[in-house]
Amino acid sequence: MQSVIIVIHLMIVATLIAAVLLQKSEGGGLGVGGGGGGGFMSSRGTANLLTRTTGILAAGFFITSMFLSWLAAYERKPSSVIIPDSAPISQPGAPLAPPTSGGLLDLLRKSDQQQAPAAPAGPQAPRSQ
Repeated sequence: MQSVIIVIHLMIVATLIAAVLLQKSEGGGLGVGGGGGGGFMSSRGTANLLTRTTGILAAGFFITSMFLSWLAAYERKPSSVIIPDSAPISQPGAPLAPPTSGGLLDLLRKSDQQQAPAAPAGPQAPRSQ
């Protein structure tokens, strides 16, 4: 079902791009478009049709985008960044038990213990070689 919606979404996108590019430029921001008469899309009725078509296609684009995002969130399984994948996820409202092993904090503690040098028992005099 998701692939069908994606194909429809892509068809709407391609048609929307074409409808926007066919419209007559009113601002003349780049100095192109909106030129003299005799053009392909010069009548007022065609401009209204393109404006209406653009609005309908934009609404279709919005609806298919929202549906695809809902569908992607619906198929996603809950996960946690802190708890490893091997630990079971508790029900909402239940107290969260810390992971027994393999968590991020355990890995950090182990690396800190391995890197920390042993502190001297007391002050020592400097040694010369």
